[in-house]
Amino acid sequence: MKLKRILVLGGSGFIGRHLCEKAASLNCRVTVPTRRVENAKAVQPLPWVDVLQADVHDDASLMRLVAGHDAVVNLIAILHGDVASFDHAHVALVQKLARACQANGVSRLVHVSALGAAPDAPSLYQRSKAQGEAVLAASSLDTTVLRPSVVFGAQDRFLNLFAKLQSVFPVMPLAGANARFQPVWVQDVAQAITNALANRTPSHVLEPRVQARLFEACGPDVFTLRELVQLAGRLSGHPRPVVGLAPWLGRLQARLMELAPGETLMSRDNLDSMSVDNVASGVLPGLAELGVAASALEAIAPTYLRPGLSDPLLMRRRLSGRL
Repeated sequence: MKLKRILVLGGSGFIGRHLCEKAASLNCRVTVPTRRVENAKAVQPLPWVDVLQADVHDDASLMRLVAGHDAVVNLIAILHGDVASFDHAHVALVQKLARACQANGVSRLVHVSALGAAPDAPSLYQRSKAQGEAVLAASSLDTTVLRPSVVFGAQDRFLNLFAKLQSVFPVMPLAGANARFQPVWVQDVAQAITNALANRTPSHVLEPRVQARLFEACGPDVFTLRELVQLAGRLSGHPRPVVGLAPWLGRLQARLMELAPGETLMSRDNLDSMSVDNVASGVLPGLAELGVAASALEAIAPTYLRPGLSDPLLMRRRLSGRL
């Protein structure tokens, strides 16, 4: 079916901004609801994007938003919170969205979950993500679910955060230093969603047909958290010694971060999620099955952590070990 209009929940966020740009290839209108219009400044100038002020957690508002669309993308998620807040963002919203889609005859949904989502996962975050997936699996919707590892890219709150911290502190005390990740570039995730919407999925992945198709969105390489912090420090020009903390001290550090004013950098629930490897299982299909060749972190990160290395020649020299 030719898409004429898609609704993107979370379209003003990190992944959403990149998805809205790539949606130009779909030749359709994109609706981005937001609580505050000023939050969507990055996508407002795109001529195919319509920004609306709305509360997507309100049932009536969500019903009106879904009406008239051919497909919906759900990118809304929180990383920190308690049982109630995770349920609100990852479960209750998905339930409301499924009802709104079914009531309006919108069958196509792309939902971004998280790698490690499972009913018995160690963290509240991962368990709530699994509950959201279960809601969609039980529905009649034609759903594609992406499970990304940690997502990196320009303006991310991951490598940029570690680079910023190392520009301030002489030493990096690090909880969960040996936790393993398989970082994925935000542009690759956005392209995978675009391809899923356009049905650019190899036929062998679609057969036998199931209501919810699961894909793991991971990059080509695995890193420990220590290696990622060290990489961010080197590329930003502020390499610092990284000191791995004992588990009890790491939990104390996370607890203090939870109590600190401002945005939480790491919580105890984050540490719980890092107790299992955040890497591809090898059981579910990956980005290649969505027509995306995953980009290497070490080829992309220098372009925004150290802009001078974005020159192709300098990039090739660095990757070949001549810098």
